[in-house]
Amino acid sequence: MSLSQHARLARALALAVPALLLGGAYVSQYGFGLYPCEMCWWQRWPHFAAVGLALLAYATPPQRLWTGAAALAILVSGVIGLFHAGVEYGWWEGITSCAAITSGSSGNALEDIMNTPLVRCDEPAWTLLGVSLAGFNFLISTATGLAIFALLVKDRRA
Repeated sequence: MSLSQHARLARALALAVPALLLGGAYVSQYGFGLYPCEMCWWQRWPHFAAVGLALLAYATPPQRLWTGAAALAILVSGVIGLFHAGVEYGWWEGITSCAAITSGSSGNALEDIMNTPLVRCDEPAWTLLGVSLAGFNFLISTATGLAIFALLVKDRRA
């Protein structure tokens, strides 16, 4: 069964947006030294799932189901981003302490620990116009997830 234009656009968004957000996260981490805190990682996991689900939507039926599942994963990342942004802005307390993520690249565990930066979950690493990366993830992920669902609903009515 061929997918409509709306369903194809929804599927493309379900793959492209989380892939681009993950790409941006890794560029900021490895290119600009903005190391992720624990809650930053929490936001990445649903995007990894969304990419996998969107790839399934390209590979096997039922495409609409896989696309909808990817949209749900994207929305989950957005909700986590909202929670993280709230912690950064001091709206509420986080449920985790600061985290240091070691890369384990030197082969010496003590050296890796000592050279790993402490990353605070309650302080934004970067902002633009007062919006943190977690805030942007909330805005982009929520808008994308809702847009995908709207496209899928529009597709069902067509």
